[in-house]
Amino acid sequence: MKPTIADRFQPKLDERQAQSLYRQRPLAFSPQRPQMQINGLPMLNFCSNDYLGLAADPRIKQAVCNDDTAGWGSGAAHLVTGHHLHHHLLEDELADWLGVERVLLFSTGYMANLAVQQTLMQKGDRILGDKLNHASLIDGALASGADFKRYSHLDYHALETRLEQSDAPSLIVSDSVFSMDGDLADLAKLQQLANKHQAWLFVDDAHGLGVLGKQGKGSFDHFNLPIDADNILVGTFGKAFGTSGAFVAGSSVLIESLIQFARPFIYTTAMSPMNALATRTALKLLREGDDLRDQLHANIAQFRTGAKALGLNLMPSVSAIQPILLGDSAKAVAWSEALKQAGFWVSAIRPPTVPQARLRVTLSAAHSDAQIEALLSALAHIKKADI
Repeated sequence: MKPTIADRFQPKLDERQAQSLYRQRPLAFSPQRPQMQINGLPMLNFCSNDYLGLAADPRIKQAVCNDDTAGWGSGAAHLVTGHHLHHHLLEDELADWLGVERVLLFSTGYMANLAVQQTLMQKGDRILGDKLNHASLIDGALASGADFKRYSHLDYHALETRLEQSDAPSLIVSDSVFSMDGDLADLAKLQQLANKHQAWLFVDDAHGLGVLGKQGKGSFDHFNLPIDADNILVGTFGKAFGTSGAFVAGSSVLIESLIQFARPFIYTTAMSPMNALATRTALKLLREGDDLRDQLHANIAQFRTGAKALGLNLMPSVSAIQPILLGDSAKAVAWSEALKQAGFWVSAIRPPTVPQARLRVTLSAAHSDAQIEALLSALAHIKKADI
């Protein structure tokens, strides 16, 4: 007798729950900001990627409300009738900001990461990815048909060894800021290795754009690097921009190739034109947002200083992502629940997402000194109680 869906998956669901690995969706009742209503309760939110506090910025909302040129839905794919003027202008403005030839919009970062690797790489090619790359980068590599090899996290000697082992066309793939550890890839070293071995370099700068570099241009600018002809950059709008969607940036040949051959671009409805307008407004605020970036970095320093004073096991992150390693999944869940009882929303991140369970604290320019001190006080109480 063939199994039902319940036959196959209920034991797996039960096992995951028993291991303190079960995932649940919190329900937000308010705009994305530090003070939120989550699951019907008032919470101080310390797990959002809204790094500059733009997700609820009234100037973005006003720009959308004042526009009557675009409906909410795009109605079709970009290649049919869905490519609105706001999409086109956003691509041009992003390209000008980043100093690249062209930009192409995608509805999500996941789609962009699938599209780049599926389109550029084929059977017989080789993809070399950092072991802690985001799941979308891993899935894109697996779906490409290329030979996929992973190198130990930030181990550039191991990467070079793999580059030397094959004459096949190679693509180096890395996050810039790693989403669960908060540490930075050495883009200067990656670009140097790519040039030395005639490889292409693909960087997902989801957590760097808006936060790092002049005008928030991201990780390439942070390292004072140009985006070369064989470099590919992916950025997302759901973090520092405070909107949604993503883009790929690079050469004209790269972008035209994605338009012609990338299935995740060709066969999907374009993002909302209103979202494109919202993102154009966010880009302007982000470019002019040095005060927001200064506040964010001050908040990061305040949290790290306080957490170290408490003896918490912080990871070496200079980014807005500040993980507290706890090791045990049940302990991570217990700490997260204790924080929720105290009015703080901090997610427990557990295997298989990460090798070691942790609390993933993320900071925003919108957090006040008092809110950060309140979180540190709650963490001190939980640590003392040895939950």
